[in-house]
Amino acid sequence: MQTEKSKAVAAAKSGMDEKTARKYISTGKLPSELKKRRTWRTRTDAFAAVWKEIRESLAANPGLEAKTLFEDLQRRQPGTFGDGQLRTLQRRIKYWRAVEGPSREIHFPQEHHPGELAQSDYTHMGEMGITIAGKPFEHLLYHFVLTYSNWETGSICYSESFESLSEGLQGALWELGGVPHAHQTDRLTAAVQQSLHPDEFTQRYRALLGHYGMEGRRTQAASPHENGDIEQRHHRFKRALKQALLLRGSADFTSLERYELFLKELFTGLNSGRRERFLEERPHLQSLPERRLESCKRLSVRVGPSSTIRANHNVYSVESRLIGEIIEVHLHADHLDLYYGQHCVDTLPRLRGEKRYLINYRHMIDQLERKPGAFDQYRWRDEMFPGSYFRLAYDELKTRHTPQQATKEYLKILRMAARESETAVGAALSELCGRKPITAGAVAELLQAHQRPVPYTGVSIDRVDLTAYDRLLVHEEVPYAS
Repeated sequence: MQTEKSKAVAAAKSGMDEKTARKYISTGKLPSELKKRRTWRTRTDAFAAVWKEIRESLAANPGLEAKTLFEDLQRRQPGTFGDGQLRTLQRRIKYWRAVEGPSREIHFPQEHHPGELAQSDYTHMGEMGITIAGKPFEHLLYHFVLTYSNWETGSICYSESFESLSEGLQGALWELGGVPHAHQTDRLTAAVQQSLHPDEFTQRYRALLGHYGMEGRRTQAASPHENGDIEQRHHRFKRALKQALLLRGSADFTSLERYELFLKELFTGLNSGRRERFLEERPHLQSLPERRLESCKRLSVRVGPSSTIRANHNVYSVESRLIGEIIEVHLHADHLDLYYGQHCVDTLPRLRGEKRYLINYRHMIDQLERKPGAFDQYRWRDEMFPGSYFRLAYDELKTRHTPQQATKEYLKILRMAARESETAVGAALSELCGRKPITAGAVAELLQAHQRPVPYTGVSIDRVDLTAYDRLLVHEEVPYAS
């Protein structure tokens, strides 16, 4: 209207009818201001008769889904509601939740300060499908993160024990090169007592915190959101690990060391994007102590008459020579070191959980040969079969001989496995099972045949004619060609 001569031209250039343009000019309002809110329904309310009942159900159980309520209505009132009306009920319930429903959980953003707090926790890695040399590798990851810069690291462990907590936390701090002012976990049984005072830290955990000068914090019971940074890092780290495994093309690793290196490289890549904030946080960290604190738990135990010891509610077999002696057990996160007279006499893998046992037939075989009658009712007899072919061999021996003779013959075979090679004896039994009678002598013959040296093969080399080298030194003049 300010640039054109008439309303008709202005309306045409604005893309509207002249009557519409005249209406806007006369009212002096924008089109959006003239639009009226619709207060009437365009169709009848199909749920008017049952809405009161639905509201009561939602008020009593806010977690009920619209589809559940709709299917219940269809069962109780057949033919009244069609499948196409589900969306209508979903929209109506969504509006009720927003206007009249219960309050929702609020996530309160937290302000983090550099060098103040670190969080850590365990996460199970079974969903990643990791295998070592083709075998499933069940393990956990001890995960550590700084809440300000999100710098993170982790280490493989096998249980939520204090030893794994100590090794993982100390490894993270020494890799970090400094110590935050506080360390927060959830209510880990490794750090919090389980019995009379569940709010107090264990004595060993307090000593660990004191060694590094950290304040210990814990979340409230059933409140994982209070450890929100590490919980979120669990999710993001596993997603990054999954993508890295897909890019690698396989979740199988040739050795545990290769898998550990793979995780270390992944953490390095994740931390590279946080370098700026990490460099800002680094000066605020406390200094490390002069040395690490010993992570293992020390136990003094006496070897029982069954040539076994009990450590952390699990049973382990040891050499029978130690029966009656007191040995010192250093309980690490993944293994046990046995000390006698200040010397390490054996190292055993640590069992996970409680009320389990690890019996090595090599510790028992000498005495079992002397007392073969104890074999049949031996409490841990199943541990005397190191492989399936050993069990098959014993069952076949029992069908051919009396129980006493079968036991004596099997123990001879087991002694060969202990002194020679368990793998070679197992291979020999696999050749004999179902083909030839199994005896200790037959197994010994096969072992000797496999160990027999390869016959010497004579190799003849023609005499070298050294005059061939002399001919290379002869200089022949080549006539000049013009």
